[in-house]
Amino acid sequence: MARKQQEKSLQTQRELLESAERLFAAKGFVATTVAEITADAGYAKGNFYRHWQSKDEIMLEIIAIKMQSYRAMRDAALKHARSLEEVMDRILDFLETMIDDRNWSSVFLEFTIHASRNEELRAQLNQSLYRLSNDIFEDIVAPYVKSGYPASKIGALNTALFEGFLIHSLLGTGTIDRKDFRRAAMRLALANALDPQA
Repeated sequence: MARKQQEKSLQTQRELLESAERLFAAKGFVATTVAEITADAGYAKGNFYRHWQSKDEIMLEIIAIKMQSYRAMRDAALKHARSLEEVMDRILDFLETMIDDRNWSSVFLEFTIHASRNEELRAQLNQSLYRLSNDIFEDIVAPYVKSGYPASKIGALNTALFEGFLIHSLLGTGTIDRKDFRRAAMRLALANALDPQA
């Protein structure tokens, strides 16, 4: 009996997560309410609060699941990389996968701005579980850095460039395209990793 209840609870949680992700993509994070999520999934509001304390909390879980999936793809591709250029190619492929998921990119940026106004939520979102992590990037590229330049800074610069390009892409400015982004990210990483004067 307890096992059936646990399975039912997990199913409810999955269905609420799916509804939240779908509604956030369609309406945006801020505009979507907990009542809409539960109604879409076919549950009472109490079911939501058995699993999460707030809409912020369910969003963090969605982000963690998404990032885990993206990282699995990236890590599989990185196994065969033998140089910094090959490593950066795989990382940029991984980032382009995120760019292609336009609804998700929009929601993630919206939630990042939302989180920036709340100190506790901002601290949570800055954990590597939820973001492009400078620490993870450092571990990946550090073996190839010959200049003494901190690999974590290369990661932070790469992330800043990516997030800036993401905003340009979502706004449809047309000023730069993904080839420009890729070229700039590659040059930035290689210059800082290989040039002792960088």
